[in-house]
Amino acid sequence: MKIEKSSTKKKDSKLIAQKESLKGNFSFYTYECGCDEAGRGCLAGPVVAAAVILPHNFICPLLNDSKQLTEHERDILRPIIENEALAWAVAEVGNAEIDEINILNASILAMHLAIDNLNIRPEFIIVDGNRFKPYNNIPHQTVVKGDSKYLSIAAASVLAKTHRDELMQQLHSEFPNYDWNKNKAYPTPKHRAAIRLYGTTPYHRMSYNLWGEEKNQEPRVKSQDKRAE
Repeated sequence: MKIEKSSTKKKDSKLIAQKESLKGNFSFYTYECGCDEAGRGCLAGPVVAAAVILPHNFICPLLNDSKQLTEHERDILRPIIENEALAWAVAEVGNAEIDEINILNASILAMHLAIDNLNIRPEFIIVDGNRFKPYNNIPHQTVVKGDSKYLSIAAASVLAKTHRDELMQQLHSEFPNYDWNKNKAYPTPKHRAAIRLYGTTPYHRMSYNLWGEEKNQEPRVKSQDKRAE
């Protein structure tokens, strides 16, 4: 019983700490939109961004930066956010466009597309990180590590992550050799080993260092474009 009480106190303390660490709005506007993305560092697949407008009275002690949460916790949070948000939207930019315009521009574009799809026009935008481009003359603020500071950005990080993970699960069924159902296309040793063995797929980002070699080494290029067969 003592251990159980101690464990409960630790959990309660963690929830209180999470609640206190995440703030509501950055601005005084009613419709403030939080934005974040998932998949910038991945070797394949799209970058996915989410935009979320939360009500002022939104309370969710579990909510935190998606990277600090388990997959199970993110799956619990996703329907809560989607059901209780005043507005939310998710958008993606594919690997071909990432190669064409670079990952930073693709990430910002995905955020803009997500904001486009909101059913409420935001009055202010807060964005995780330190880079963003103005959107339709709406004032904005970038916040370094914003997903661990503001509720709406944390909510956007959860939606972006869960929606992208779901997509990579689907792509895994098409190309199972790359372990995307587990690594989500991040540059794990197994993922890079699969690229060396089987070559690239139509979903790989060819502007990335897929093979993990030094920059002055020529990578071995193979391709598995099933769609061309």
